[in-house]
Amino acid sequence: MLQAIGLTSTDRRGAQRRVDDLTFEARPGSVTALLGEPGSGKTTALRLMLELEPGRGVTYFRGRPLHRIPHPGREVGVLLGDVPGNPSRTVRNQLRMLCAAAGVPASRADAMLEVVGIAGLRDQRLGSLSLGMERRVGLAAALLADPCTLLLDEPAAGLSPRESGWLHTLLRGHAALGGAVLFTTADAKEAARTADRVVSIESGRLLADQDAAEFARTRLRPRVAVRTPHAARLADVLGREARAARRTVEIVAESGSRLSVYGSNCAEVGEAAFRHGVLVHRLADETGDAGAPAVPQARAGTAPASVPAPAPAAVPGSASASVPGSGGTSGEARRAAFGDSPGGRPDPLDGSRRPASAVRRVGGPLRPLRYELLRVFGTATPVLTAALVLAVSAVTALVLARAGQTPQNRLLAAWPELLPLPPAALGAGLLGALAFGEEYRYPALAADRGTVPRRMGLLAAKLGVCALLALALGAATVTADAAALALVFDSGPPHTPAEWLAPAVSWAGLLVGCAWAGVLASGVFRSATAGLAAVLAVPVMVVPLVRKALDGPAAYPSTGLASRLRGLAWAQWPPEADRIVLGALRVMAQPVGTALVLSLMVLLCAYGFTGLRSRVRW
Repeated sequence: MLQAIGLTSTDRRGAQRRVDDLTFEARPGSVTALLGEPGSGKTTALRLMLELEPGRGVTYFRGRPLHRIPHPGREVGVLLGDVPGNPSRTVRNQLRMLCAAAGVPASRADAMLEVVGIAGLRDQRLGSLSLGMERRVGLAAALLADPCTLLLDEPAAGLSPRESGWLHTLLRGHAALGGAVLFTTADAKEAARTADRVVSIESGRLLADQDAAEFARTRLRPRVAVRTPHAARLADVLGREARAARRTVEIVAESGSRLSVYGSNCAEVGEAAFRHGVLVHRLADETGDAGAPAVPQARAGTAPASVPAPAPAAVPGSASASVPGSGGTSGEARRAAFGDSPGGRPDPLDGSRRPASAVRRVGGPLRPLRYELLRVFGTATPVLTAALVLAVSAVTALVLARAGQTPQNRLLAAWPELLPLPPAALGAGLLGALAFGEEYRYPALAADRGTVPRRMGLLAAKLGVCALLALALGAATVTADAAALALVFDSGPPHTPAEWLAPAVSWAGLLVGCAWAGVLASGVFRSATAGLAAVLAVPVMVVPLVRKALDGPAAYPSTGLASRLRGLAWAQWPPEADRIVLGALRVMAQPVGTALVLSLMVLLCAYGFTGLRSRVRW
């Protein structure tokens, strides 16, 4: 059961509210259509229900608001607009990544591709899909966790009649198994044909909440569709005969050779055309849209309103059979999609008796890590970034070696004095900035849960994966630079200095710090560009300030700090660990290290502060 109570959008500088005190419900076991003209507030209503926009009111999904549901993706499946995914990611990788986010096995992605009939497109990139295929991918993503409720915004917009029929067949199948389906549309005929209940809104306010039969009887007008090369002559004939018979007939010119005749039927129009010798190419009874018609060409009769039309026959639903050639759902695939068992059917009016989902849940602390690994390696971005960094570093190291007078540490890191950061640090910062920047640009996690989830599990997974990428990139850079120097100058492998630990720790700390700065800054400012800018701001802006603050002799020297820390520890560590502690302290005492630590602390506090405003769960 979905219950929306008092949904009201926030005023925007005196503008009219897009949604104003909207209350309705979508019952389990039925398909509900939210009908309204473009701009009437349908999409805003869905976004208010999903807490994507600020406003008043509350929406209960089986008795709980969205922010109190531990795993919203398992309760609500959403399709809002386009598929939120990186265009360079394949269909299968996109669904596998969402499987990790929803806590379901990765094999569920292949099962859903079979259900929606696009198993042959699993290796296609999202950016190459047609509108119909993209809509199928969106439905597969919405059904991954076997949700009880489906919310879809204009799901059939732009689709062919066959694709639209297939779509509503799938929605009808979900409702038949006890789920609740709510979709928006601006087409009154589509709502009457495919929904069990129609909720009509105008300017954000509720107009009517009716079942489909009552809606078709009271708000749709029957008409006769005529196509003739003599449209003006036939309209004149019908008008004269209607006035002579004192009947109310409305004639509307749709286009050059088309007429819509309201208040009559095919027999009367056909007989009038035959008597006056008017050629007719098409004559059919149709159901017109609700609302004001086009400007009428002629109106005959004396009655102030049109004669009420008889109730039309019930429009059949689309669940009786799959559309031929549209990838219809087999019984096994349908059971895999909705968790149904071959025997027994639930009571469609009792959402609590919906059959238990057959989808195995994959939880635990490694779920965010699975998601992040699939997100990172689902595209070629890490490989391309590493290749570019290695190429630039090798060239820079060769130039520095050719010029001479460059210390070995800077030579292997390819870090000239003129550059604020070496190429490897910039690459690590870029990979870190993409961690959250890609989430906000292609919000795979935001489609049904508002902002990107700010749980510590997701943040820890992003920091851990980015740290490993940064360390791997740093080791590959040093190895590539050493190999390039040995190959070009025939100097053999560089000798290992006696004090190698402190430079190695400094190098690792620099790369990991840049990666983490990019992660936190992109999470705070919601942009990969802002994340990379924060990485560059550390050596350009923060380091000079730190150097100025640290200039001069220290009032309290820290000599012997390692031995004092060893004395305070509960467990005695070996004396060799003093070298590691001293190396870490030297790194932090450097201006760059101090600036990175201070920047990370500020960004972490800012990330936590912005996360306090989010009620979203991971």
